[in-house]
Amino acid sequence: MTDMQLLTYQPASSVGGVRTRIHAPAAIELVHPDLASGVPLMSALAQRQSSREFSEEPLLPATLGALLWAANGVNRPASGGRTAPSAHAFHEIDIYAALEGGVYRYDAPAHRLVLKRAVDARGMTGYQDFVGSAPLDLVYVVCAAKLLAMAPQQRDLFAGTAAGAIAQNVALYCASAGLASVVRGWINHALLADALSLNEDEVPILAQTVGKHATTLSSLAD
Repeated sequence: MTDMQLLTYQPASSVGGVRTRIHAPAAIELVHPDLASGVPLMSALAQRQSSREFSEEPLLPATLGALLWAANGVNRPASGGRTAPSAHAFHEIDIYAALEGGVYRYDAPAHRLVLKRAVDARGMTGYQDFVGSAPLDLVYVVCAAKLLAMAPQQRDLFAGTAAGAIAQNVALYCASAGLASVVRGWINHALLADALSLNEDEVPILAQTVGKHATTLSSLAD
């Protein structure tokens, strides 16, 4: 058996992100989605694909609100149930939105974005050449403190499953809304945690880039 080759690489931009030149409000109140919008589910499934070429055009506020609600928003206010499943309703995955104007955490119950850092950290969310130019990079972060009641050997499995469900919700929303998206696991966890100012019990495990399709589309699909 041979040893696994270790890769050395650098993030797409400087450590910690670039101080944004755009005013970063302390919170962004999101628009609730139009539940009658979009294409039927089977059509969205047929159109779902990974795209790696993005326009730099910002997403509209209404689009951002609908996208995050689809990702893991509250769809049953009486119980606090979400659009994505979570074992025992621990909701251990926090969604961070890396925008040009700052890094925000999605507050699902209030359906708003809460500022974490006034930096453009999009370039810290991965190593692919399109990272940093697309308007939005979502980062899925496991909050270990929310899993203390779960058996240790189950935590990684269930957290990964929850993150995958959220990512698929985003991909289906993007297919329905005519947007491009791609899920990415090639991230530097330590550097990204620093860029997002995470605590020691918070670990980024997955990222997802979202934006409008580039004018000339030659993306790879999987």
